[in-house]
Amino acid sequence: MRGIKILGTGVYTPETKITNNDLSEIMETDNEWIVSRTGIESRNYSKNKSNHYMAAEASKAAIENAGLKPEDIDLIIASSCSTEYFYPNLASLIQGCIGAVNAAVVEINTACTGFISALDIASRYLMDGDYKKVLVVASERLAPHVDFGDRASCILFGDGAGAAVIEHSDKPLYSYLSGKADKFEALYCHINKQNNCPYIEDKDETTSLPAFDGENKLEYLQMDGKGVYKFAVDAMTVAVEKTLAKAGLTKEDIDLVIPHQANIRIIQSATKALGIPSEKVFVNIANHANTSSACIPTCLDDLNKEGRIKDGMKICLVGFGAGLTSGAIIFEQ
Repeated sequence: MRGIKILGTGVYTPETKITNNDLSEIMETDNEWIVSRTGIESRNYSKNKSNHYMAAEASKAAIENAGLKPEDIDLIIASSCSTEYFYPNLASLIQGCIGAVNAAVVEINTACTGFISALDIASRYLMDGDYKKVLVVASERLAPHVDFGDRASCILFGDGAGAAVIEHSDKPLYSYLSGKADKFEALYCHINKQNNCPYIEDKDETTSLPAFDGENKLEYLQMDGKGVYKFAVDAMTVAVEKTLAKAGLTKEDIDLVIPHQANIRIIQSATKALGIPSEKVFVNIANHANTSSACIPTCLDDLNKEGRIKDGMKICLVGFGAGLTSGAIIFEQ
């Protein structure tokens, strides 16, 4: 059985808290406008701490919460779409920061779906038997990627990291992952790296695509809000329905749904379409905003601290992200 058991969780929330009122001082917006459209009241930015620092701090907290030591970790799977290094990979940097000397290291990037993808991969590694304790980490420092000249997108994102330590369980786990690359222009961030190689051109052919028309589109996160909204509601609904079908379960069997915290309207529309009552849906977007792949592990940590993750619970994680990607996992704790 491809099951998992969460042994411990941890988060790192950056020190700089920015409220909607703070944003209203630098752009034409206000608290009511933002809250009514997104459900977000504040977000945190990492002023001078790197992505891997945040990831390492969340990892330390998760390992301590699990009652383990860093050297007990056999594998680190790290998710991020906003690392500062092409290489070494984020998992390698985490390993060095926390002293997980016995761990293998893997990094993935499926954007906001990343923690779901990483957990799916981790469950398969655990079945192998070579790995007993796996640290799954998601860390995002999105503030440098956001265009603060675009009020429609910059209000949505925050920085943060979340982690979980898991082991194999004989209880069931089912998953569904999907990609729609033909719709990538709805949400992307180009790598703006200067070239000084005399044998290649400064601008490659892909930048002639309409999506990359304009210098600001080469520097900052770009999003088609309406396109993302439509995709997200449909993709989350399909992902949950397909995973339920795989599991032979109904929506009534699910005890807790943890959706990607992108926008309260998306969450409400998707869960309404699925017929899942709001009391089964966990939301913490108000004080964290959208921290991409770190959203779901941050939710898990909030729930864990509140004592709301119980053995025997059937938990559904569902999300979507740039790519465009989407996915869901249903597991019994």
